[in-house]
Amino acid sequence: MDNTYTPAEVWVHDPANGGRFASINSPTAGARADHDLPVGKHPFQLYSLGTPNGMKASIMLEELLAAGIADAEYNGWRIDIGEGDQFWSGFVAINPNSKIPALVDRSGAEPFRVFESGAILIHLAEKFGALLPRENPARAETLSWLMWQIGGAPFIGGGFGHFYKYAPERYKYPIDRYAMETKRQYSVADMQLAKTEFLAGAEYSIADIAAYPWLSYLWHGGYGGADKFLALHEYENVGRWVKAIDARPGAIRGRLVSAAGGLAERHSADDFDTLDPALLAPVRQRVDA
Repeated sequence: MDNTYTPAEVWVHDPANGGRFASINSPTAGARADHDLPVGKHPFQLYSLGTPNGMKASIMLEELLAAGIADAEYNGWRIDIGEGDQFWSGFVAINPNSKIPALVDRSGAEPFRVFESGAILIHLAEKFGALLPRENPARAETLSWLMWQIGGAPFIGGGFGHFYKYAPERYKYPIDRYAMETKRQYSVADMQLAKTEFLAGAEYSIADIAAYPWLSYLWHGGYGGADKFLALHEYENVGRWVKAIDARPGAIRGRLVSAAGGLAERHSADDFDTLDPALLAPVRQRVDA
């Protein structure tokens, strides 16, 4: 059977060829439903989902609160991207790209939006003077590793994860292509973490907060146990780093905000008391999903 594809002269969207995400993927932007977003009482309103990308913002906020920065208090609202919540008019107004996470900073006289995970991390770090060094070269090193993660994440999620787990059919070429790139990124991190405790040096930073959700998701069996397929046990320094962040209270709580099996909404630290205590343990369980 010949499975090769000859592109047409002009590409035409085929809604039936979208696999699991056919109902929500589209080549056009903009709102699809008139729906306002809920707003809580806290200075920050986070609209997200417990995916690796969404966890970056909630882990950041929980780390700030764990550091005693009470002004980082927030309301966390679940945006179900499988149901198309990201195309609500209210969400599109705060992120025209219709991707989670998105944040509204209501701490001042005039609320304003911050969208894209890297922008949220930098905004919060600069606002509270935490998790991002003020002076170079440490600042440059941290921002460099942050951008490394942001630039590489699509190869892991939209590349490897899609073709290995979610595509309607599995084909060798795309899986091999993105498996190679995913392993290369683990190799980059592993070599760096052989020299430093955290990605940008001796101190935990927004670079770690950005990279941890993605690298730990696969490490703990994401995409249906793909850690075995990718032989991630080879990257011992990444494993040491993942386990260290797994045990941080801010990372534990941040992983559970707007997550399956976690909190649908988060409005105070007391909300975590409603969860199974096993979810808050310092040793993270396998994902295998």
